[in-house]
Amino acid sequence: MEELEFLETPLIDATNMTQLLLHFIVNLFFVGIIIHKLYYPKSQRRDYYFTFALISISIFLMIFLLGSVKIKVGFALGLFAIFGIIRYRTEQMPVREMTYLFVLIAVSVINALAVTLTYAELIMTNCLFILCIWLGEDVPWLKKSVQEKLVLYDRIDLIQPERRKELIADLETRLGFSIKRVEVGAVDFLRDVVMIKVFYEGEDSNSVNQMLKFPKIN
Repeated sequence: MEELEFLETPLIDATNMTQLLLHFIVNLFFVGIIIHKLYYPKSQRRDYYFTFALISISIFLMIFLLGSVKIKVGFALGLFAIFGIIRYRTEQMPVREMTYLFVLIAVSVINALAVTLTYAELIMTNCLFILCIWLGEDVPWLKKSVQEKLVLYDRIDLIQPERRKELIADLETRLGFSIKRVEVGAVDFLRDVVMIKVFYEGEDSNSVNQMLKFPKIN
């Protein structure tokens, strides 16, 4: 189809426009499933919901529109490197959120660059992504795993190896969950406190569990 031009710049290319819209719809549909159906129900983080959606759309449009500049592979790898080391100023991005961000970038890049694939292959690729995420999130035997929590403990009289059962019993009473094992860390005899790492069976973890010290309260 012949292109309409204005000042040597094409006004519209119906073929490319149709291809852009179709790929955009495919990408938006599968990214929406990943964010809304797989990520959001467990996290309930509207800030990351918004961030993931906009990053995916931005990556898709940049890759698709710059695909004709012959920098497809280099540009895609550069984006992976940039977003692979992202750290927000307010807080470090948790591992789960970083994983979803990486997956959404990968999906968007694939949907933008796969102009030579059939739509059946493209849809199958997206379905495989969703299947793998669903298996990781909802397979029953993977839901529960051993989690860690750092506890600043005030009873240093219980840290001796021979009183380990008493230590675990006291921690279970205070924390309210069953503890598999504990590790005793740094001891502060001046303040009579000790840092203990508690291992327990749980369904999820979070960045606060790994906090090394309490923030200063003004």
